[in-house]
Amino acid sequence: MTTPILYCTIKYMNLSSFLSTLEEFEWDKGNLEHIKKHKVGYKECEEVFLNKRLIILGDEKHSIYEERFKVLGRSNVGRYLALVITVRGNKIRIVMARDQNKKERGDLNEK
Repeated sequence: MTTPILYCTIKYMNLSSFLSTLEEFEWDKGNLEHIKKHKVGYKECEEVFLNKRLIILGDEKHSIYEERFKVLGRSNVGRYLALVITVRGNKIRIVMARDQNKKERGDLNEK
């Protein structure tokens, strides 16, 4: 079982250091259309990384071709979002975005 990482470490690395190496988000027709199906906007996804109570988990099950992470956080308006991301070079690519389920929301609030 993967241990939650609370805006301090990610795989033995300081999260703020990790995020500081990333310059932008990678958006294209494919991932924009996918998040739209879940009624999530790309700005909301980006906001999750700027707000406190950010949890990042390794996603070994879906890391077959590239390393993926599950991110739990909130948008600026307080919407609880679950994201799946991958890092490509110096960019964060949002693979999936949706509202958090009840368990995820509880995990975010209790940590």
